[in-house]
Amino acid sequence: ARNYFQLTGDKKIVLILGGSLGARNINRLVERNLNLFKENNVEILWQTGKLYYNQYKKHREPGKIQVYEYLDRMDLAYAAADIIVSRAGAGSVSELCIVGKPVIFIPSPNVAEDHQTKNARAISEKKAALLIAENDLETDFKPVFLNLLKSEEEQKILSTNISKLAKPHATKEIVDEIEKLIQII
Repeated sequence: ARNYFQLTGDKKIVLILGGSLGARNINRLVERNLNLFKENNVEILWQTGKLYYNQYKKHREPGKIQVYEYLDRMDLAYAAADIIVSRAGAGSVSELCIVGKPVIFIPSPNVAEDHQTKNARAISEKKAALLIAENDLETDFKPVFLNLLKSEEEQKILSTNISKLAKPHATKEIVDEIEKLIQII
């Protein structure tokens, strides 16, 4: 996975995800913290999204920052990552539970009924991920990120706990329930 993305393999890899279109505030956060990542021997795998790629591709720096508009091999991106920073849509949350890596959720506040915050809160309350509200990024990201980066114990706790929430057989279970209901009718 690290070879596929041309990552060095001798640093912690942080995967940054903002969705296929991108997340303006997550991209701004990454740009503001490029030196923080470099100073802490972190390599970034950064998916900017379609709307922002041209603005941020200038930051590509082999061995330090890989910038992509879109990641077509999410399986490999997840495998390469040591820590993941992501939005908290239902699809992302369910995938990240199966992936079982430490996650910092930055939910979008601009979605119906603020459901991403509810998703992220449900996971973080189980000590299975960390949650930073978009409004708190300026003050909270650096200390939360550095604490997680430097604490192998917290990384392990988050990984273990988020894995417990995974539903790898959800589709089969849903189909089984539908079949039961059909038989009743």
